[in-house]
Amino acid sequence: MRQRGFPDGRYGSRGDKVVSRLKLRRWDEMPIREADPWRLQYFRGVDCPDVNIPTEDFDAWAWYPNERWVYDKLKVAHSQGLEAGPHGTAPPGFPVFSKPIINLKGMGMGSRVIRSAEDYDRSYRPGHMWMRLLEGRHVSSDVAVVQGSPRWWRHASGKPKRGGTFDYWKVQAAPEVDIEERCGAWIQAHLAGYSGMLNLETIGGTMIEVHLRLADQWPDLYGAGWVDALVRLYRERMWQFDDRNRRDGYSVVLFGRKGPRYRHPSPAMVDEILRQPAVSSVQITFHEGRAAAHHAMPPGGFRLAVVNAWELDAGVQARETLKAYFSQAALT
Repeated sequence: MRQRGFPDGRYGSRGDKVVSRLKLRRWDEMPIREADPWRLQYFRGVDCPDVNIPTEDFDAWAWYPNERWVYDKLKVAHSQGLEAGPHGTAPPGFPVFSKPIINLKGMGMGSRVIRSAEDYDRSYRPGHMWMRLLEGRHVSSDVAVVQGSPRWWRHASGKPKRGGTFDYWKVQAAPEVDIEERCGAWIQAHLAGYSGMLNLETIGGTMIEVHLRLADQWPDLYGAGWVDALVRLYRERMWQFDDRNRRDGYSVVLFGRKGPRYRHPSPAMVDEILRQPAVSSVQITFHEGRAAAHHAMPPGGFRLAVVNAWELDAGVQARETLKAYFSQAALT
C-alpha cells in the first residue's frame, strides 16, 4: 500500500545554506508519484496536476502498456542477443546469473550466481531465469527520451558489496560513450514511440534491466532546475535543461543486518548531518512501524539510510554517524 500524506519530518535536504523543513503536498496531489516518503523531499513545490510521472515500476507498468514488455528481463536479454532462458532449460555452461524474470519491487530480490549444474538443479524456481554472467562495471543510467530519441544522459557507477548491496554510487559528470551509443541505438530500435524517463542498469555496457522511470535516489545531484525539466518532459514531450554546470556527486548507502527492528534517528540528528557543507540530502529508507520482513531488500542486508553528498568523504563520514546510531537503536 502506498504511503499517503506528509512525511514526518525525519528526512531532509539542504539548500545552499539553509535546511528546509517545509511540509509537502499530499502524495495524490503531486504529479510525481512517489511511494517512499523519504524521497518526497526532492519534489517539493512541484505543481503540474495534469501529468503523472512514475518513480515506481508498478505505476510505470500500468501506465505504459505498449512499453511494459521491458520489465520482462528475459525479453531484454534476448533483444541484445544474450544467452538466457527460464529455469528448467539447460544453460550452455556455468556460472550463470539467476533472477526473477519480472521483479517490480527491485532491490535484487531473489537474484544469485549459480556455479554448477548441481546447484542449478537445487535452485529451480518457477518464474526465474538464467543468463550469462556478465563482467564489468555496474552502471545505472537515467535517460530523457523524446519519441524514442535519447536527449539527455546521466550515469552513476556503483561500488558493489556482498549480496546485491552497494557501498556507494558515484553520480558522475562524465559521459559513458559506449553505453550511450549501444543503449541509445537499442532505445531507438525498440522504444520508438516512447517519451519520458528511462533508467537502465548495465554491466560492462550490456543492459540487465530497463525501467520506465527515473532513479529517484539522487535527483538532487542532477542540479538546479532538473525537476522542472522532468515535469516539462512529461507535460510537453520536450527536453530543455541547462546542464553546463554538472558535477560529480556521491550516493552513500548504509546497510544493517537483517532481523532487528530499527528506530529512526531524531530530526535534530538529521539536521546536524545536513549542516555539513558537502552533504546534499539524507534519506532514512525504511518504515519504522513496519516489520523488517515486509520491506523489499537485497539478500545481503537491510538498507537503513542513504546520504547524497558532493564529496565522498563527507558522505562516508555522515554514514559513520548514522551507523553508530543504528548500532544502538536496533530493536530485537
